[in-house]
Amino acid sequence: MTAEGSSVRPLLFLDVDGPLLPFGGPRPSRSGGSQGLPIEANPLLARIDPAVGRRLAALGYELVWATTWGEGANECIAPRIGLPPLEVIRWPEPSATEERDVLAGRHWKTRPIVAWAAGRAFAWVDDEITRADHAWVAAHHSGPALLRQVDPRVGLTADDLDVLASWAEALGDRT
Repeated sequence: MTAEGSSVRPLLFLDVDGPLLPFGGPRPSRSGGSQGLPIEANPLLARIDPAVGRRLAALGYELVWATTWGEGANECIAPRIGLPPLEVIRWPEPSATEERDVLAGRHWKTRPIVAWAAGRAFAWVDDEITRADHAWVAAHHSGPALLRQVDPRVGLTADDLDVLASWAEALGDRT
């Protein structure tokens, strides 16, 4: 709860490649979109479900880009799915710590995501989440966390969105 008595929404960290830009599915068309980068710049853009933004916004999370697209996600992805510009995690420069994390089977994003959340409830959707990430988050994050691995061949599904909605609803019941 905040000082004003209203609850703080959980964070939802969004990866782009895999969850929002699935690698499988029909061959992308060559026609350009009306918003953002032309399809020719990245043919996978044709695989974006334009309705996913509305569904993500309706979940009640504070959405944050957790992708190597950086600000490009706001310029190219957000307009295609009907989202406003979102905050973007700025990834640290590669380091020995990151190298140790990767060697231990953890995603290089895990530590920066937990640091960004700073104890706040969060969900993270990515296609590269491992058991080691789950264990590290459980040991190093003081708040509730949901790590949802998405099949990169199909991207974010209705089932994934239902899990995210149920989890956020359950959090609300605890406050």
